[in-house]
Amino acid sequence: MQQQKIIILDFGSQTTQLIARRLRELDTFCEILPYNKFPADDPDVIGVILSGSPYSVHDPEAFKVDLSQFVGRLPVLGICYGAQFISHSLGGRVEKADSREYGRAHLETIDTSNPLFRGFDQNSQVWMSHGDTITAIPEGFEVIGSTKDVTNAAFWSGEGGRIWGVQFHPEVFHTLQGTLLLKNFVVDICGSRQDWSPANFVETTVAELKQQIGDDRVILGLSGGVDSSVCAVLLNRAIGDQLTCIFVDHGMLRKNEFQNVMKDYECLGLNVIGVDASKKFFADLDGVTEPERKRKIIGRDFIEVFNAEAKKIVNNKSSNSKCRWLAQGTIYPDRIESMNITGKVIKSHHNVGGLPEEMHLSLCEPLKWLFKDEVRRVGRQLGIPEHLIGRHPFPGPGLAVRILGAITPEKVRILQDADDIFIQGLRDWGLYDQIWQAGAILLSDVRSVGVMGDERTYENPVALRAVTSTDAMTADWAHLPYEFLAKVSNDIINKVKGVNRVCYDISSKPPSTIEWE
Repeated sequence: MQQQKIIILDFGSQTTQLIARRLRELDTFCEILPYNKFPADDPDVIGVILSGSPYSVHDPEAFKVDLSQFVGRLPVLGICYGAQFISHSLGGRVEKADSREYGRAHLETIDTSNPLFRGFDQNSQVWMSHGDTITAIPEGFEVIGSTKDVTNAAFWSGEGGRIWGVQFHPEVFHTLQGTLLLKNFVVDICGSRQDWSPANFVETTVAELKQQIGDDRVILGLSGGVDSSVCAVLLNRAIGDQLTCIFVDHGMLRKNEFQNVMKDYECLGLNVIGVDASKKFFADLDGVTEPERKRKIIGRDFIEVFNAEAKKIVNNKSSNSKCRWLAQGTIYPDRIESMNITGKVIKSHHNVGGLPEEMHLSLCEPLKWLFKDEVRRVGRQLGIPEHLIGRHPFPGPGLAVRILGAITPEKVRILQDADDIFIQGLRDWGLYDQIWQAGAILLSDVRSVGVMGDERTYENPVALRAVTSTDAMTADWAHLPYEFLAKVSNDIINKVKGVNRVCYDISSKPPSTIEWE
C-alpha cells in the first residue's frame, strides 16, 4: 500500500516544523519542502498546506508559488501568510493592518457546518500573528470564521477545487482547537488513513533496509544517545551482524558512561567496537581554553579515531561481503535545518563520520523522516530499555563544553562526580523525566572561599543547569524544589573533592543558551 502524504510548503515560518509535528501526532505522514519544490508527479500526495512567512505578500522578495500546480487537484489549506497569499493571488485584497495583530483572539463567528470547523466550540480561542490582514476575499469564496477585529479570519471555496485559508495559527498550543482543525483537514477533507505509526514505520523500514543494503556491510558511529541507539537497533533487526558499530570514548563522557553504554549495547545484541581514545583527546586539548577551539579539536580527533577504525572494517579482506554503507542517526529536523527555504545548504548534519572519499561509502539514514519524539516511540516499539530512550540530550564534545577553561583529567573527574550526584538525584526524586536537559558546569578558572570544619578552603564553584523545553529552540529554567536543590548542593560539597560552592542557573533561552560554551 502506498504511503499517503501531506506536503507542507515552507515560506519561512518559525512554526513550520510545528505544523508537521501536529500532523504526525495525527498518525499522518507529511513532508516539509521549500515553497518552490512542490513534487508535481508524486501520486501519494493527498493534500497541501501553505505555511506562514516573515514576509508580506507585497514585499518584492516575498516567496511565491504557482497555485495551479495543485489547486483544483488537491485540497489546500493556507495558514497566515499562506491564506494571504491565496487571497492575494486569486483576486482578493491584502492590506497592512493598522497595528500588528498578535496574540489570543476568539472566533465570534464560526460556520461549524463547514468541514474545516466541524466539532468546533463557539467563541473558540485562536492565536494571531500577522502584520497584514485580508480585507477582501476572492470572488467565489465565502467567510467561515471571524474574530472581533478580523472579519476574514477563515474562508473557503468549494468551486473548482477545495481551498481553505485561516489567518490564525492552528499549529500552536494557544489555538485551543487547532489540532481538531488540522484533523478535520487531514483526515476528513484529505482522506488520511492515519496509518503512520511506530509499528508501521518499523515494519516498512526494516523491509526497505533489507532491500537497500542486501548482503553489504554497514558502519555506524554510536554516541550513546537516543538517535544513534535507535538507528543501530533498527539496522540490527534488518541486517544483523552485517552491521558494525563504533563507539568512541573521548574521555569526557559522564561518569561510567562508556562502560554502562557498552553493556547496554551488548544486551541489545549489537556488534560494537569500543575505542578508548581519551589519552589522545586530553593531550590535544592540553592548555586550550577557547570554546570554539575545544570543539574543533574534539571534532577533528573524533574523525581521525573513527576513520582509523572504519578503515579496518572497510579493508577487511576476510569478510565475504563488502562494506559499502555509512549509517547515521540523522533525524528530520537535522535535514530541515540543512537547507533554507531557497534550497541552499546552510549547515550540514550529514558528514558526521567525516569519512574520506576514497572509502566510497554511501549514506544510510533510516531515521531521516522522524522527529525526536517519533524516534523515542520507534525505540519503544523496538523494545529498547526506557533508560536509553528517555535520556536527556548530551553535547557531542561532552563535558569539555561544561568545563570553563582548560581541560584536564582531574577537572573532568570533579565534574563527572558532581554531575553524577545531580542526575542521580533527579532520578531519585522523580524529576528526571520532567526535564529536557540537565547537567553540571565546572567554573574551573574561578576560585571561591569556603570553610569546611575549621579549615578555610579555596576551591571551585559548580553551577547546576536544568531546563524544560519541547524542541530546544526555546527553553525555560526548571523550577526545581528548594529541598531538592539543598540536598544536591550539600551532597556535592561534601562528597566531591575540589568543590566548595554550588549555584543554580535560572537563565532561560533566549537570551541564554542551554550550554555555557
